[in-house]
Amino acid sequence: MTRTIVISDETYETIKAQLKDTDFELSCFDEMIGNSFFIRTVTYHFVGKVKARVGSFLHLVSASWVADSGRFMNAIKDGTLSEVEPVGDVFVNLETVTDFMPWKHSLPTEQK
Repeated sequence: MTRTIVISDETYETIKAQLKDTDFELSCFDEMIGNSFFIRTVTYHFVGKVKARVGSFLHLVSASWVADSGRFMNAIKDGTLSEVEPVGDVFVNLETVTDFMPWKHSLPTEQK
């Protein structure tokens, strides 16, 4: 059975923007604001939404420390993490970041 939902053009554009593929180009760290990322540093990993850049730090909200990502492809592709600890707000020193990937999934809210 096929069902149709009628929505306004404005609502459609809002939903489309929220579901957009996060394949975007960054020309500065400030363009990360409002988006979620999996961030790896030289000593730890975090996943969270970038709220602001404060000097050489990224302020993450709804952040979690990722103790074990499990199979990395599955973590990035499906959002599956083996061990994760929600911690709330975090400030990550950009000078320690080795790489980061867009996080297209819900941010973890439960300890696992």
